[in-house]
Amino acid sequence: MKKWVLLSIVIIVAASLAYLYFFKKGPAPVENKEPALHIAKNSGPFNTAFAGMMDEYYSLKDALVEWDTVKATRAAYALGQKVDSLPFGELKADSAIVLTAKSMAASVGSETKGFLGEAGIEEKRRSFNMLTDELYTLINTVRYDGQKIYHDRCPMAFNDSEEGYWLTNDPKIINPYLGKKHPKYKDKMIGCGEINDSLNFAK
Repeated sequence: MKKWVLLSIVIIVAASLAYLYFFKKGPAPVENKEPALHIAKNSGPFNTAFAGMMDEYYSLKDALVEWDTVKATRAAYALGQKVDSLPFGELKADSAIVLTAKSMAASVGSETKGFLGEAGIEEKRRSFNMLTDELYTLINTVRYDGQKIYHDRCPMAFNDSEEGYWLTNDPKIINPYLGKKHPKYKDKMIGCGEINDSLNFAK
């Protein structure tokens, strides 16, 4: 009789262990998440310097609208100087964001030099497109909150089939790729394009 009791206890214990092992789930492991990178509202000196840089970019864009390579070259040179003098020490952000922003600013500066090295307006517009991409990334990195900026797209910027982008503080489409003096379209395609994105970190 004792053997049967002992055997029953062994079977019950074994069944309990099997249940716990196969069916009972413990708490999910806690994931070690990296802390989110932080950036606060930008300082007045940083926003003032960034706004000055953006003004030179807008001057460059406007010169391309007018097909004026002399003004475009002058604006690109000034833009490069403003980029090089951005006060990243005033940027209220984690060190990783500051380093990324400095790297992106260096890329913008390199593109302005590339723009200066191009002779024809078609080549300058292609360089402007690359510069715009770099600057768009920089704005998103530092979360520039001095003004609302529109990221516009032209679907036929190059060869009537390749897209190009530009930045502006005006929601009205004024296309710097087709401009006012296009050899084929004249000024009829000045409004060609659409707002692709809007950046408003001041909210």
